[in-house]
Amino acid sequence: MAGMAGMAGMAGMAGMAGMAGSGLSNQAGAAVGALAFPVLGPVGVVAVRQYVAALVLLAVARPRLRAFTWRQWWPVLLLGGVFGTMNLSLYSAADRIGLGLAVTLEFLGPLTIALAGSRRRLDAGCAVLAGAGVVVLMRPRPSADYAGMALGLAAACCWASYILLNRVVGRRVPGAQGAAAASAVSALAFVPVGVAVAAAHPPTAGAVLCAVTAGVLSSAVPYLADLLTLRHVPAQTFGLFMSVNPVLAALAGWAILGQGLGTAEWAGIAAVVAANAASLATQR
Repeated sequence: MAGMAGMAGMAGMAGMAGMAGSGLSNQAGAAVGALAFPVLGPVGVVAVRQYVAALVLLAVARPRLRAFTWRQWWPVLLLGGVFGTMNLSLYSAADRIGLGLAVTLEFLGPLTIALAGSRRRLDAGCAVLAGAGVVVLMRPRPSADYAGMALGLAAACCWASYILLNRVVGRRVPGAQGAAAASAVSALAFVPVGVAVAAAHPPTAGAVLCAVTAGVLSSAVPYLADLLTLRHVPAQTFGLFMSVNPVLAALAGWAILGQGLGTAEWAGIAAVVAANAASLATQR
């Protein structure tokens, strides 16, 4: 019994380490990618990230694309479009309002999915708390960038759609083949975009290195880490830990990009994180 308990403890520690590593890698990658914005812009960085994600997922999942039926292809195509749009909206928002606020607004997507259809009073309270946080973040002030905030909310809508489409793809396509095919579709769509960006703004070696690093840290590492983590950690615990990503994004933005936040912004982030965590922690 003691041996089994020890193994369970080791597995739990490995799971926690995997979740922490995944979150830190994801947000640090986004911050490093932002360093290339002056040269490549958000569009160019996202294009490179999509290429890296496709290469990794195709190598891991090895999808049998020729065997896909139209019933499998149409949600995969939609998922690929949403995947690219979500990242483009997020990176464009981060370019305008900072990484911490952009990721916080994006997290309204999964929070909405978690609260949708719920009749619990607690979830209604979570919705009010998250709404209060958004009001604080989007309050009128001279420095407010409403275009950037709108892009963050667009990323939230895309993430909610991404979750719903992933469920459909997961039911119709075995394993990770659907996700790999969707990433390939997104990467193909960004090929002409990448060519246009390179022609208009010749990339430097440093900018390309930052963009590739963003793709590895924000796509390849989190995907593989999450794949291993979910073998040891319940899905609810995993989702609960994911809710701290806005805080990690704000810290990465401060440490790597020098993006400081005021007390009001931290309060808004805390409200959204608390609403997400409370909803997930009390779900059966």
